[in-house]
Amino acid sequence: MLLLLIFAPAAKAQIYSWRDADGHLVLSNHRLTDPSQPVSQISPADPVRTASLSSVERGGPYDQLISEHAKSNGVREDLVRAVVQVESAFNPYARSSKGALGLMQLMPATIRQFGVVNPFNAAENVRAGVLYLRQLLDRYDNNEELALAAYNAGAGSVDRHGQKIPPYAETRHYVSKVTEIAGKAAESPNRTRIYRIVEIIDGREVVRYTDRKPSM
Repeated sequence: MLLLLIFAPAAKAQIYSWRDADGHLVLSNHRLTDPSQPVSQISPADPVRTASLSSVERGGPYDQLISEHAKSNGVREDLVRAVVQVESAFNPYARSSKGALGLMQLMPATIRQFGVVNPFNAAENVRAGVLYLRQLLDRYDNNEELALAAYNAGAGSVDRHGQKIPPYAETRHYVSKVTEIAGKAAESPNRTRIYRIVEIIDGREVVRYTDRKPSM
């Protein structure tokens, strides 16, 4: 499906375009942060025609990455994929006005917490984003909606509102949208328990998650 974007001649914003790693055309009103990528400037007076790629096409290059980190941290793959889709539309160079960066829109505090060197590196970004999501799921007893609300508005906001989704239109829309895309977690009479295991390897703590009860 083709979308026609027409910019009025009087508009002052500049539109920049570049090709991503898969050769797809990307349009943005922000200049690309990666200086190694060629950037061309488009006059806002010129009509721009671009193809709208499906979420499957955009997310395809990151499927293995998402699957790897989701499985190793006991988080639903569909949930992680939905978060990436809503947060950045699978754009590894996404940057929000609030300072969130990359595929999973990591905030500076999250970047520091999980030792991310380059938030625009897909592997680093997804690793930290999934670890943070796992942390929030642990905090809210695997309640995905509360974890998503905390991912969007911060855990402090969720806690201040009695561990309920804060009454912010943006946050409620975010939780609803991600849940709609990911689907509800499968419910069963016997709820699956996720175990957090900490191992000491070469003097460092290594955390992993599993649905199998560890032997004592």
